[in-house]
Amino acid sequence: MGSKIIPKNEKEVEKMRRGGRILARVLDEVAKQVVPGVTIKALNRIAETKIYEAGAAPAFLGYKGFPSTLCVSVNEEVVHGNGLRVRELTEGDIVGFDLGLWFEGLCVDVAVTVPVGKVSPLAMKLISVAEEAFHQGVGVIKAGVRVGDIGAVIEQYVTAQGFGVVRDLVGHGVGRALHEPPEVPNFKAPHAGDILPAGATIAIEPMITAGDWRVKTLDDGWTVVTQDRSLSAHYEHTILVTEDGYEILTQT
Repeated sequence: MGSKIIPKNEKEVEKMRRGGRILARVLDEVAKQVVPGVTIKALNRIAETKIYEAGAAPAFLGYKGFPSTLCVSVNEEVVHGNGLRVRELTEGDIVGFDLGLWFEGLCVDVAVTVPVGKVSPLAMKLISVAEEAFHQGVGVIKAGVRVGDIGAVIEQYVTAQGFGVVRDLVGHGVGRALHEPPEVPNFKAPHAGDILPAGATIAIEPMITAGDWRVKTLDDGWTVVTQDRSLSAHYEHTILVTEDGYEILTQT
């Protein structure tokens, strides 16, 4: 991937803000439709329709051959679940949605994990810890910080809660491409990695597990699952690095 980080100018940042607001609204609409009995394919259709209606375009559809607009990952599925499956969600499942779009030539990326009906206390805690891990990580961001310091904070928090941090998948730069430098790990590499300049736009995305952190890819070539089949949760936003902090671009 290389290590040359691409800072964005003010015009690009404003386009990413606008795209980010669209993306946040679309993901919110998808999440509101999550009830027992809804199909993965129906949720993908909602996401795709809403993106096009907003004048944007799906970022994942066709990316390296990926078949759907929405990544839908259920229970032990960590990321990259095919959104065209007719599988129905059932009471007690947890489901992760990962979604990206292009707006006026720039890309933004977001993810959330939500419960399906009433879920176990363990599942609710896992979802909550994934989201808080994101906030713990972004809390250290400002110009001059190394990406390794973000991952160190995330891992320290997650492991203190008794959960695992996936190490085979990482966050990334985003903007002019879906994946840009730098890689942003969710695990300990303090004082290591690229130094973030003001204007960098990065996707911070903790991927955590209720059991062992090790993962594998299924035979479909896309779906990444926990090797021990323990539950997994994922949470992500696109972030702008500023001189003294950060701005979340993918929220309403």
